[in-house]
Amino acid sequence: MISLSPTPILETERLVLRAPQARDWEAWRDFYMSERSHWFRPVKEPSAESAWRSFSAIIGHWVLRGWGMFVLTERGSDQGFGAVGPWMPESWPEAEIAWSVWSEEAEGKGYVAEAARAAIAHAYRDLGWSSAVSYIDPNNTRSTALAERLGARPDADAPFPGEPPIVVWRHPAPKEAAA
Repeated sequence: MISLSPTPILETERLVLRAPQARDWEAWRDFYMSERSHWFRPVKEPSAESAWRSFSAIIGHWVLRGWGMFVLTERGSDQGFGAVGPWMPESWPEAEIAWSVWSEEAEGKGYVAEAARAAIAHAYRDLGWSSAVSYIDPNNTRSTALAERLGARPDADAPFPGEPPIVVWRHPAPKEAAA
């Protein structure tokens, strides 16, 4: 099986966060093609081709930046059901902690919050970030609630990619979040 060169694996109480693999393609494609992905996909009418390009960007980000979003799996299973982690396309003003849940069955279990905390800690500790944001459409109430749970606060002065409406949520460093 072909995989990326060595990438970190993060573990939490319930999850293993690993780099994306070819075996994650079908789960990503099905998610991307569904209405559930409309918050972040760049096309109004998704296709298998646009899903492929998007998934390739997630994998390629690891090669271009040396870091990227992790695929979420439950401990004891290697079935990917979402992605969380560092993300910064070329034109973005700041590095982001991004997330998506591919499987409806995985929603509402706290998996993304658990994974995001690990990814934020990784970004500050291992990647040396001094700041992290999440770019969220204000109508995306689930992501907004998650950002609040993670201790992030809106930063009205921060630039953002794309067109409004976007709220920039600034994440505290993990030691600040615990205070």
